[in-house]
Amino acid sequence: MTTATITATCPECDAAISFERAPLNGEIARCNDCSAELEVISTEPITLELAPEVEEDWGE
Repeated sequence: MTTATITATCPECDAAISFERAPLNGEIARCNDCSAELEVISTEPITLELAPEVEEDWGE
């Protein structure tokens, strides 16, 4: 039995991003080539964009 690998393209460096299972909207992935954090914004077709930076709120 073979498992199909699902792939998408990194919007930062055009490298192939592989998923072992179908990703969910909002899921975060990391590009192995450029180390960019990517967010899945669509699953049909799989579309990635740079994940927003998480800002510290320092308890405010």
